[in-house]
Amino acid sequence: MIDDAPPAPLQKRTAAEWLAEVRRCEHEAELFLAYDLARKGLEEFPGDLALKHRAVLCLASTGASERAAEEFRRLGLDRLAQNAPPDIPAPLAFEIASLAARLLKDEAIATTGPERARKLIEAGAAYEAVYRSMQAAESRESYYPGINCATLHLLAGDDAVAEALARELLDRLAAWPAEDKTYYEIATELEARLIIGDFAGAGSAARIIAAQARENSQHDFRALASTIRQLRLVAAAKQIDIETLAALAPPRVIHYLGHIISAPGGRGRFPASEEEAARRQIVHRIAAADISFAYGSLAAGADILFAEAVLERGASLHVVLPFAVEEFIEVSVRPAGPGWVERFRRCFDAAATRHFATTERYLGDDSLFGYCSQLAMGLALLRAGHICAPAEQIALWDGNPAAGPVGTAVDVAVWKSAGMPQTIIPVAGGARPVPAAPSAALASGRTERRTRAMLFGDVKGFSKLTDEELPRFVETVLGAFGRVIDEFAADTLLVNTWGDGLFLVFDDAGKAAACALALQEAMDGIDLVAAGLPDTMALRLGGHLGPVYAADDPILHSPNFFGAHVSRAARIEPVTPEKLVYVTETLAAVLALHNADAFDCSYVGMTKAAKDYGEMRMFLLSRRPS
Repeated sequence: MIDDAPPAPLQKRTAAEWLAEVRRCEHEAELFLAYDLARKGLEEFPGDLALKHRAVLCLASTGASERAAEEFRRLGLDRLAQNAPPDIPAPLAFEIASLAARLLKDEAIATTGPERARKLIEAGAAYEAVYRSMQAAESRESYYPGINCATLHLLAGDDAVAEALARELLDRLAAWPAEDKTYYEIATELEARLIIGDFAGAGSAARIIAAQARENSQHDFRALASTIRQLRLVAAAKQIDIETLAALAPPRVIHYLGHIISAPGGRGRFPASEEEAARRQIVHRIAAADISFAYGSLAAGADILFAEAVLERGASLHVVLPFAVEEFIEVSVRPAGPGWVERFRRCFDAAATRHFATTERYLGDDSLFGYCSQLAMGLALLRAGHICAPAEQIALWDGNPAAGPVGTAVDVAVWKSAGMPQTIIPVAGGARPVPAAPSAALASGRTERRTRAMLFGDVKGFSKLTDEELPRFVETVLGAFGRVIDEFAADTLLVNTWGDGLFLVFDDAGKAAACALALQEAMDGIDLVAAGLPDTMALRLGGHLGPVYAADDPILHSPNFFGAHVSRAARIEPVTPEKLVYVTETLAAVLALHNADAFDCSYVGMTKAAKDYGEMRMFLLSRRPS
């Protein structure tokens, strides 16, 4: 589905080289790839503490706090944080101890109710211990745990301690020449000034950081996002408008799209004669938008014009295609003229990442284009969330309705329904749309593929049940599953079961996610011992979204779903840990587009699917705290 996974090294890398590549990806906000690279590096150097530290930090930076805490313990960093051996370099020991405190902070911030204040103080104490140790060691970087300690006391309502510590840090930072201060030192000064109420001083520090970011071609997007999240917490606690710090806003992430251009002399919604006028408008809008990352396809016309403008500005281009490259060229590029094929290849080769909605053939199914567009939109929103950036859609559109179920008008409406900012660049002089002819698939009598959300699940321990226990399993466990599935009956297109296995198909990704979590909650609510069943039984569920065929099964004589993406979905559940729901990147992206207020998808990493099906990016599905 994507080709930006870590490549196999042509020659053996050193641990330091792996670490440098991880840091490079962090700076560019490629946090998924950074985590995957850290894990690859640890396969070669399993004892490297710096790679372990970066792996957990990258995972935490994606928002996967609970998963990061699990990795922290699994990698043995929790023991080192409490008692680092003397042979570990002091800076690394301090970083590991600070990471332990950071994970406590993430847990505290996510907590609601009376427990929150206690956890905030606990995390603050962990940071303070590191701060005092680094002070004793005369480490210049001691400001980092110090400012975190101050902010946690502020969030816990202990303003006096927070302000005293903030002033202590400001006094220390004031002794250093302004021209020698690093990004993090200026960010600490900004945060400390917010804590003590010096908003004018905070604004000045924010402008310095913004100027540095604009002058430095190597943006550290992870660092800036971390700063923005921290400042939002302080601003909320101080009840001030975060717009005071508007200078810190990172460059935005865009989803671009528009009409395919007609061949010279041909008719269409984007005439070839309008290319230069459209190009000028696109270049102007891209320059004005201050863009960091752009997601979209590469059809001849608007897509390629956007991609060229993005690359010219030095922003990061991320291409999303509905199917394989050469077939896409023949369907969506070459008809506009051979010159567009060369322009396509230049943009494709220059893209930072290349994603494919499916690796299967087009087969005349236009629905793949709509699926591709929603994947591009969701990926843009996932990236925007990582770097705390605004997201916007920019479309070259004639303003007329779509001629069929897919197209620019449909994609514009999808983004608008998500309530996100949108800019329309008008194109005039084209042909009015006419109702689309039946797709090649329908014309040939074949069943069309449609994008569906699918769940596969099974219960660990089922195969070891005795004949005496099986009736109790059916009544208790399957009975609980049945009640949940009945609640979603109006939303399910298919329900199938075999023994402990489940296969469910939905037309709506949000309904699939809600059902998956409800099934896990139902399983968690069963008292297995009281039911006379082994208490080690647990449900695991995998979810995927992709184009599949619906047809009457000639054996079952009932509707069923078929296709490569059904097989893909089935390969996820066997590698999902018990009591969890894993979903693919495509499902996570569509949930980010349509259901961001209801669900969180925390990155797990590149995961080997069952039966040698290759590696896929996996996300842990959970409900978003209210």
